[in-house]
Amino acid sequence: MDIFLAILPAIFWGSIVLFNVKLGGGPYSQVLGTTIGALVFSIGVYFFVQPDLSPRIFAVGIISGVFWALGQVNQLKSIKLIGVSKTMPISTGLQLVSTSLFGVLVFHEWATTVSIVLGVLALIFIIVGVVLTSLEDRWGQDNHEGKNEEIKKGIVILLISTLGYLVYVVVARFFQVSGWAALFPQAIGMVAGGLLFTFRHHPFNFYVIKNIIPGLVWAAGNLFLFISQPRVGVATSFSLSQMGIIISTLGGIIILGEKKTKRQMVGIVIGIILIVIAGVMLGIAKA
Repeated sequence: MDIFLAILPAIFWGSIVLFNVKLGGGPYSQVLGTTIGALVFSIGVYFFVQPDLSPRIFAVGIISGVFWALGQVNQLKSIKLIGVSKTMPISTGLQLVSTSLFGVLVFHEWATTVSIVLGVLALIFIIVGVVLTSLEDRWGQDNHEGKNEEIKKGIVILLISTLGYLVYVVVARFFQVSGWAALFPQAIGMVAGGLLFTFRHHPFNFYVIKNIIPGLVWAAGNLFLFISQPRVGVATSFSLSQMGIIISTLGGIIILGEKKTKRQMVGIVIGIILIVIAGVMLGIAKA
């Protein structure tokens, strides 16, 4: 049962972008609706858990939430440009690399020889996995060049997205704020960030209401992460949470109908396996 609880965040988080795309509305309406859904869920959790909220916790939570919105809106912009099945492995890989390097440089993780070896191997696996999931077939030169330009633009957008997710993840740890305490102010920051990054694009439409659903799904994944961590350990819960890449990437192909050639499918499958293995290795290295 404990392992099942630890797998739930991956299932929920891996399906969020599939909900976003199926519900429609474009990245700006999608991210605004998602943040509203997360806020609704967090309000319910707050009244149930009732953690202490000091001004420091409130400020850290809001900052974390604003940067999550930055990461999410740019991830959705990349999905609109190059698709779910290409965006999610690259995005997950960049997040794993950035958070791991930050952990090593700032929090002095990988203190032993074994953790250093595992960490370095994991980063290599991630890089190779990302390259494999980005393979393009050799079509006509014009089409090939056009695809390369889209991928380059998508990666630039994902670098901005990664910065947002990185700050979202590390700021609470840096100021030693627990997840339960940060949950409600974090959701307020997510909505504030959603409004800040989307208001120029007139996101207020019916799609915002529809995309409240993935916000509820995301918040449920967050909840189960907090529940599972004391049961299975932080390292195991972190590793299992990365498995969402399987759902989002393959879901983009199977559910959303993104077309891939045999060569691309082989690259995607091998790339996903490498990134998942790397996530497990990073979890062990953090232990």
